[in-house]
Amino acid sequence: MSGVISGFTVIFIVVGVGYLLGRTHVIGDHAHEVLSRLVFFVFTPALLFHSLVTTDLSVVFSSTLVIAGGSAMLMGVIYLVIAKLWLRRPVPELVIGALSSSYVNSVNLGLPIAIFVLDDASFIAPLLLFQIVIYSPMALLALDLTALERNTERSIVRDSLVAPITNPIVVGGIAGLLVSVLGVMPPAAVMSPLKMLGDASVPAALLAFGLSLTGVQVFKKGESPRRDIALAAALKMVVMPLTVYAIARWGFGQTGEALFAQVVIAALPTAQNVLVYATRYRRGQILARDTALITTLASIPAIAVIALLLA
Repeated sequence: MSGVISGFTVIFIVVGVGYLLGRTHVIGDHAHEVLSRLVFFVFTPALLFHSLVTTDLSVVFSSTLVIAGGSAMLMGVIYLVIAKLWLRRPVPELVIGALSSSYVNSVNLGLPIAIFVLDDASFIAPLLLFQIVIYSPMALLALDLTALERNTERSIVRDSLVAPITNPIVVGGIAGLLVSVLGVMPPAAVMSPLKMLGDASVPAALLAFGLSLTGVQVFKKGESPRRDIALAAALKMVVMPLTVYAIARWGFGQTGEALFAQVVIAALPTAQNVLVYATRYRRGQILARDTALITTLASIPAIAVIALLLA
């Protein structure tokens, strides 16, 4: 439990600093958008590249990749179907909602929890790879094609081919994976600045999240898409952990520490990067923000209960 408390304490302190900066307007009225763009275009691509280059891929390609990745995709699909048929949302909001219901906070909370609670940071690596190389590119391509303004059918076809190779997060993740597969380590003069920039991704994303909370009310009537948020939060914090438990226990025969680790990872909250994506494309910001906040608060008792039942 001390690891859970430690991991969440770090999160709340940095988010709190961002909130205070927003309340006092110390860094200007547009700080949230500027900081989110820095995270999207600079910090996160550097983090992904450096992380994948320095990760042992033999640890990544395991049953955890199938369980964590498969469950995340399943939650996203369930959200898409329900939100499309029930709420009738446009595609960009559907994509942000699907990410909110399934995209795990695998870095700034996942790594501390993996280290302090699971005693093994490698548990989080397969999910990180899946989100970087597969999930993010799919979602960002959909957002590129539906959330950005276009004038002709030809531009849509062109952008469908160009978008994956021009999105900085996708480029950073795929480039890091390719370098890791080739086994060629870039020189320290290249890796050191990338590590420096990558280290800024987590605190900057948390600060941007805190800035976004300034002057807002969760579930505010008339502004907040309550049903979308409730659906995404329920899928993320209830359905996803139960699904992972069933797949890991009866599909892969896992028990003990391995089963405990899988369920804890599934109970991690929505990543703040979803808000960064929503801000970048100016679609679903409130949905991403409120789901991240609610699932972060809900994950504390959720992980505590899982620890009592499975640890």
